[in-house]
Amino acid sequence: MTRQRKAREPCPICAASRTLCLCDAVPRIELKTKIALVIHHRELSRNSNTGLLALRALVNSEMRIRGEGREALDLQELLSPHYRTFLFFPCADAVELDRTLVTQERRPIQLIVPDGTWRQARKILSRHPELKELPRVKISTPNHSTFQLRAQSRPERMATLQAIAHGLGVIEGDQVRAQLMKLYDTKIKRTLIGRGILREKQALGQAGSDVSSKGSN
Repeated sequence: MTRQRKAREPCPICAASRTLCLCDAVPRIELKTKIALVIHHRELSRNSNTGLLALRALVNSEMRIRGEGREALDLQELLSPHYRTFLFFPCADAVELDRTLVTQERRPIQLIVPDGTWRQARKILSRHPELKELPRVKISTPNHSTFQLRAQSRPERMATLQAIAHGLGVIEGDQVRAQLMKLYDTKIKRTLIGRGILREKQALGQAGSDVSSKGSN
């Protein structure tokens, strides 16, 4: 068995190598909108996960971990009357998250965001009856990113951090979207460096490389 090398001088917070550490790139964003990330436990240790980065950046956010044990995760307490709560997932009955929808009420919005592979994320619809009556919303913005951390089978599918960035862009404005997309771009660049696809000096200018990565969403 080949032993996996530990990163040299790993970051004490994220345990990544100094080259790949993202701690210096994570903004601190305080919003009225709340993100509730419902993450599959297997995602907690995956380097390609971006939902956890969104949590680190968004002060008014929280996480629920599903799939850890036999006891079902109860998400009922997320359904607070202080928020207009939507399930943020591109299922068949989801409507477009746009300004018309956002301005219908004055209450702040909460987006419940399933995070995992597409197969894992879809199960939230069937395994959490407490969410059955929640309206579903989606973002139909095409994903034009040249490099993907995981392959996407449809043009509207994107990484969790990308989706949250575009969703909050609609709700909170372009500045928030830009901050989160900058974080996502930095994640991409440092991943390319870690995989030996891009040199660090090149990454400072751009991550434009005609490459793709296979994997699940």
